[in-house]
Amino acid sequence: MTSEFDVADAEVAAEPLTRAVTPRQLIVTVYGLYSRRQGGWLSVAALIGLLAGLGADGQAVRSAVHRLKRHGVLDATRHDGAAGYELSEAGLTILREGDERIFRRTRATLTDGWLLAVFSVPESERNKRHQLRSQLTKLGFGTVSAGVWIAPAHLHDATAAMLRRLDLTAYADLLRCDYLAFGDLSEKVRRWWDFAQLEPLYADFIADHGPVLEHLGSRTPVDGPEAFAAYVQALTDWRRLPYLDPGLPAELLPADWVGIRAADLFFALHDALEAPAGEHVATVLGLRER
Repeated sequence: MTSEFDVADAEVAAEPLTRAVTPRQLIVTVYGLYSRRQGGWLSVAALIGLLAGLGADGQAVRSAVHRLKRHGVLDATRHDGAAGYELSEAGLTILREGDERIFRRTRATLTDGWLLAVFSVPESERNKRHQLRSQLTKLGFGTVSAGVWIAPAHLHDATAAMLRRLDLTAYADLLRCDYLAFGDLSEKVRRWWDFAQLEPLYADFIADHGPVLEHLGSRTPVDGPEAFAAYVQALTDWRRLPYLDPGLPAELLPADWVGIRAADLFFALHDALEAPAGEHVATVLGLRER
């Protein structure tokens, strides 16, 4: 079965151009953050209760959960008679891979080198060519030429895992390299990646979540339900962006690149909200006294 994560790679990059967040995206975020810490299972009632604070109604949550189950992301199970869902093996694999990308604070450096994906797919299997290009795009590769794609070298493990998971290793070679000549590498990078697409997405993130950080100010402690809603919303919006921007070296980016400011904002929110949000979830799940 093709999983929802393989169809859209966990929606992380499948819907990057819209600011609207769906219940399905919120559910993926909640399972990624919390279900693995609680044995991988969440009851339907708990999930509906948690997402109510984000404005998702119960019926929309149920419909989204069923869709994720149908695509092999979640498995339906019962615990002590309660209906619920846990992440499938495919879902767990993709979320583990995503952790490294989404929560990576450091950018690549020029001394790290580059990863080239060189591929050739027969015309008779052009569906494989489309799948390969789609997956490389979602991993954040830039395009040097039709069959030569480039990314910072730290994406090697994630790229190799994707090629193995989708049985695409026969069509591609991965090479580690350095840029030697000719031309200005920063200008090349701006041709290989679509900065014009990335800039408004980062600006939207700052516009949407910058006021949240300002509102929090120095308040301690932060209210649990408020922290949970703000953190899940911020992470759901953020997790799409690192799959479009692979953490290019800062020396190659435009001056005062908005992506760096957006990353600083996300990690400031992460540091402020992660703990109180987790405490709220523990309370809702009955793991700590109210």
